[in-house]
Amino acid sequence: MSEAAVERESMEYDVVIVGAGPAGLAAAIRLKQLAADAGSEISVAVLEKGAEVGAHILSGAVIDPKALDELIPDWAAKGAPLTTAVKKDKFLYLGPAGSIRFPNFLFPPLMSNHGNYIGSLGNLCRWLAEQAEALGAEIYPGFAVDDVVYNDDGSVKGVVTGDFGVAKDGSHKAGFTLGMELHGKYTLMAEGVRGSVTKKLISKFELLKGKSPQKFGIGLKELWEVDPAKHDPGLVVHTMGWPLSTVKGSAGGGSFMYHFEENLVSVGFVVHLNYTNPHLSPFDEMQRHKHHPAIAQYLEGGKRISYGARAITEGGLQSVPKLTFPGGALIGCSAGFVNVPRIKGTHNAMKTGMLGAEAVFEALQAGRAYDELETLQGAYEASWVYKDLHRVRNVKPLWTKFGNILGLGLGGFDMWVNQLFGFSFFGTLKHTKPDHATLKRADELPPVDYPKPDGVLSFDKLSSVFLSNTNHEEDQPSHLVLKDDTVPIAHNLPTFDEPAQRYCPAGVYEIIRDDDGSNPRFVINAQNCVHCKTCDIKDPTQNINWTVPEGGGGPVYPNM
Repeated sequence: MSEAAVERESMEYDVVIVGAGPAGLAAAIRLKQLAADAGSEISVAVLEKGAEVGAHILSGAVIDPKALDELIPDWAAKGAPLTTAVKKDKFLYLGPAGSIRFPNFLFPPLMSNHGNYIGSLGNLCRWLAEQAEALGAEIYPGFAVDDVVYNDDGSVKGVVTGDFGVAKDGSHKAGFTLGMELHGKYTLMAEGVRGSVTKKLISKFELLKGKSPQKFGIGLKELWEVDPAKHDPGLVVHTMGWPLSTVKGSAGGGSFMYHFEENLVSVGFVVHLNYTNPHLSPFDEMQRHKHHPAIAQYLEGGKRISYGARAITEGGLQSVPKLTFPGGALIGCSAGFVNVPRIKGTHNAMKTGMLGAEAVFEALQAGRAYDELETLQGAYEASWVYKDLHRVRNVKPLWTKFGNILGLGLGGFDMWVNQLFGFSFFGTLKHTKPDHATLKRADELPPVDYPKPDGVLSFDKLSSVFLSNTNHEEDQPSHLVLKDDTVPIAHNLPTFDEPAQRYCPAGVYEIIRDDDGSNPRFVINAQNCVHCKTCDIKDPTQNINWTVPEGGGGPVYPNM
C-alpha cells in the first residue's frame, strides 16, 4: 500500500523526540524544567524502539557526571544508579602472554577517570525516564520510527512509526495496526549511532557537506558476575595491543574492564571499523582476548550473564554534521559526540540534548515552529562539548595514519600540546575514507586462526545472542534490506570472502553451500540481530540497509 493511499492517525505535540537514550531523555527533562520555570506548558513525546527504556542501551560504562550535575544536581540523593566511583585507573599494553602498564603521569589530565562513575547506562536511562515522566513528558517504548513527515515547504513536521502485524510476504496479519504520525513543532533526533531515520535527514538536508566522513567502531560487551575475592570495585582497566596486534593488515582498537556494584565486571572490546583484513572477526577477537592472563585472572571462576554489541561513532569533531534542519535537530550520538581517546560520550550526548532543548524552548516561547534552530549550532560551538572534542580531534586521524604505536604516541603528544598551549602543530586533520572503503581483497591478506571457544571464558555467537534476550517477530519482513540480492555472492564472496559472516557479532549473515561445497547462498537470520548497525557501516558495497523492525524487537539488555 503506498503512503499516498493510507490515512494514518496523528497526534500533535510541541516537541517529538526520537530515542530514549541519554540525549533524548536529557532533552525531555530540560524542556519540562524550562517550561515549569517559565510557568508554561510544553507537550513532549519520546519514542523508543526498544521494548522498554534501556532495552537497546549498551555502553561500557564509565560515566563523566558533568552533564548530569548540570541537569539534576541532586541526582545522587534522588537515587541515580551510579554508586561506584572510580578508584583505580590502569592502562596496559598487552603482548601474547604479558603486559606493560603505562604510568598514569604520561597521560594528559583529561584521560583520568577519577571523579567518574562506573555503572549501567541502560539503568541510568531507566532512571532518567522516571525523572522525565515525573515532570510530565510522555514516553512510548516499543514504537519504532521508520520515516519522516514533511510540511509542504519541506520542513520536518514529525515522524511515522512502523506498522504492526505485517507478514514476511507483505500481507496484513490478524491484528494489523497502521503506524501513527506524531507531529511536533520541532523534532529532535536522538536515535543513537547510525540512526536509520537520521541517515535520511543527513542526506536530504546535506548536513555532512564540507565535513569528514563519519568513522565508527564496533563495541562488544559482556557482563560477568565474578568471584568476590577477585572483585575490585572502582577498578578501571583499558588495554591495547594483543590480540589485534597479531592480525595482518591494519586493525586498531582495544579493550576495557570495569569493576562495579556487587561482584559485577563489564568486559568490553572495541574494533575500529576501518580495519583492512576482511578475514577479521571482532567477536572472535574479543573471545580470544579474554584468555589473556591480565583479563582471565578476574574472570576465572565467574559467570557470564549478559552480552551485547553496538557501533560507536569515532569521527570526532571533524565528522559532526550540521546539527539543525528546518523543523528540528540532531542530538547525541545521532550526530556523534564520542571523545575517542576517553572512550566516553554519555556526558556529551546529554549536554547536546540539553542544548537542543534550550534552543527549542527559546523558539517555542517566541511563537515559532518548523523553522531552523539557528542558535543551537552556536551554542554547541561555545560549549564544553566542543572544547572536549577539539582537544582530541587529531587522535583518531593520527591513529589511522600511523598505526597503534606511533599513531597513539603522536596523538598523546598532540593532546598534551592542546592541554598546555591550546593549539595543535597538526592543525585539524581530516578523515579521508569511510570505513566501508578500507577492506583489501581476501587474497591479499591471510585468514585469522581463531581457536574454538572453550565454553568457560570464550563462547560462540549463538549462545551469546541468547544472553542478549534478542527477539523479533519471525513472520515480518526482514529489516536488513539488500539493495541488490546478487551482490553478496557475485561480488562480495569472490572479492572479500563475504565479510558480513565475520563482522556481524550475532551470526545474522551466513554463506551456506550444498554438501559438495557448491551453490553458495547468502542467508540473513534477521531474528538474531542485536541492532549494532555494523553491517550498515562496514558492508564494502553499501548494499545492506539497516531499517527498523517491528517496534519492541531486538535485544533487551539488563544492567548493560
